[in-house]
This record gives sequence, structure tokens and C-alpha cells, in this order.
Amino acid sequence: MADDAQSATAKLEVILGQEGVERLRASTVMVLGLGGVGSNCVEALVRGGVGKLIVVDHDVVQASNINRQAIAFHSTIGRKKTDVMSAMIADINPSAEVIAYDTFVLAENLEEVIGAHLDELDYVVDAIDTVSTKLALARYAETCGFELISSMGAANKLHPECFRIADLYDTVNCPLCRIMRKEARKRGVGRLRVLYSCEDPVRTVAREGASRRERSDLGTASFVPPIMGQMIAGEVIRSISGIGCDKQAKRDAMRLADTIGARPPETATTKEAR
Repeated sequence: MADDAQSATAKLEVILGQEGVERLRASTVMVLGLGGVGSNCVEALVRGGVGKLIVVDHDVVQASNINRQAIAFHSTIGRKKTDVMSAMIADINPSAEVIAYDTFVLAENLEEVIGAHLDELDYVVDAIDTVSTKLALARYAETCGFELISSMGAANKLHPECFRIADLYDTVNCPLCRIMRKEARKRGVGRLRVLYSCEDPVRTVAREGASRRERSDLGTASFVPPIMGQMIAGEVIRSISGIGCDKQAKRDAMRLADTIGARPPETATTKEAR
């Protein structure tokens, strides 16, 4: 088993070094929400060597999840997402520690869900959908001082090259970020690291006869939430390992993106959307 564990981290050590891998092995990351973003994020984190994962969700796998969620297969339909995710983690890294909470994440129970682990948390990933809970979580993170990254909307997006990691107050052209910024200011949230897309959402039409509450005008491409989850995992892994997260590396990456035209120019429209 020891040889297997060493082999599994061999490629990581090439770029992260032994110390970086050891920091990941000793780390604890909590992921709130196991949908398209959260489940793929967890998979990348455990493959990336994170030693302890705390996963939280109160849903079961449904057929409609198969197009984007790492835990969604015909064989897992109807099973609790926390159970399927825990089994996947154990199959990838049997030595990883897993704590699973089969519960909804609400503004009212953040202290109950997160509070017991505050002393050990290296990072919290917000992959939940409810705006009020996201805002409460951002405020709670500032109050308690733990590292948090929050996923913004994936619906009706098709261009992964438009995804960015930034502070909430520096985001552009994202409807969810616009709402979050307005409400975050009201709540006194000073900063929030987010993954968002600056892409204009695809224009869609609601299904005939569908109620507004169904939001049948929101669609999700198979590749978008997994890429978001992987990007968030990358941010967490770089931060914990201490490799690849320095300011010069970020400047070089942004300069390269400018060179190859991956960063769309900021137009008057996107400026107004701040």
C-alpha cells in the first residue's frame, strides 16, 4: 500500500516537490455542494493529494445529473451524493480521510456544519446554489478567518477560456456576481475570492408551459461545471502546496494570456456591469 501511495503522488512531486505534496497530504479541505462543480472539484482534490476531505450535500443522484457530475452514472441514480462521493474518494486514495455530512447547507446552520472543523480547515470551497447562503458563508469566512473560494454561475455558458478567478468586486459581465456584489456590500463583506465567467450567457427560451420557478431557460454544457471544479481545485492545491501561486507566476500567466488573445478586451459594456 505504501508503494501504491508513493506511486500515486510521483507525478505530483515532479512539479510540487516532496514538501508541497506533504503539505497537501496533511491538509483538510471542505467542499460544500456536490453538484457539477463540487463533485468534479472533490475528484481533482483527492487526485491532487489532499489528505482529508469534508463533503456536504443533501441530494441524491438524478438522471439529469449525468451530463456534468463526476458521481453521476446510471448505476448511482437514487443514491445519496455523499455516499457516492465518499466511495469515489476511497477508490482513488484509500488512505484519504473522509467526513461526509448528508445535510443542506443553509445560512442558519453554517456554524454547525463548519464550526467544528475551524481549527483544521485549510480551505473551504463554496459550490452551492443559494445566494443567501453564499453571502452568509462569505461573511462567516471573514469573521472566522478561513480561506474560501466561491463558484459563480455555470448556466448558459459555453466558453471555458472566459473563466477567471478574481475578487468578487473585480468581476465583470456576470449576472450572479452583480447580485452578489450588491448584497455583499450591504452585509459588509470586504472581499470574496470567486471563480466566474466574463462570457455573455447564451440567450435561451423557457420551455413552453413551464413555470418561472422551474427556470427551464437555464441549461448546462457537459464540460463547463467540470472545468470550473478543476479550476477551483487548482487554486486550492496551489495555495496549500505553496507552488505556482506567487505573484510573478500569475503575472507571467496573464501576460501569456494576453499574447495568445485568451483574455477578451474589457469593453464599455463590461465596465458598466461591475
